Amino acid sequence: MIPRPSYPRRQISGKAAQPSSEWPLHTFPPERNPVDLARRPGGILSVPTGRFSLPAKVNTNTPRLTKLLLNVTIERSLGPVQVVISSESTVGDLVKAAVELYVGEKRRPLLPETDPHRFELHYSQFSLESLKEREKLINLGSRNFFLCSKPKPKPKAVTSSVKSSSCSEEATSLLPLAKLMDLLL
Repeated sequence: MIPRPSYPRRQISGKAAQPSSEWPLHTFPPERNPVDLARRPGGILSVPTGRFSLPAKVNTNTPRLTKLLLNVTIERSLGPVQVVISSESTVGDLVKAAVELYVGEKRRPLLPETDPHRFELHYSQFSLESLKEREKLINLGSRNFFLCSKPKPKPKAVTSSVKSSSCSEEATSLLPLAKLMDLLL
């Protein structure tokens, strides 16, 4: 027969039980401060100290290097070209990057011209106004754009006071269809 170890006995009275000197009473959690418990090795959250500390003062004057992921749909193409470009770039830079990427990926239909100055950028294919070439991309408020070719110069005898582009001609050609849809509803 194996002898049983003797454990210290506590006396229970009107007061809380007092641990004996042989067997100390351990409470959980041992620390009352939850921050100490989180930082204690093997605690609930074992966080190594010193590795993840933040700097005392964050310098807000340094420029942040950010890039933007923009979707540019080129007229008559099936899907958008995804362009990663700096947030400080302009609309002209985006047009140049989108045309180069479209030609570099050998997408169909082939562009009749690859000169970026022959294209203009719009918010959508239904937007009649093109974006200014000097406008910063970060200020535009959109990440989806439509690229179409600029209109070819017309003879001076036929020139009108309204500037039109192939995009605006395409949008206005859909206007009768929109009126028909309103009648059907």
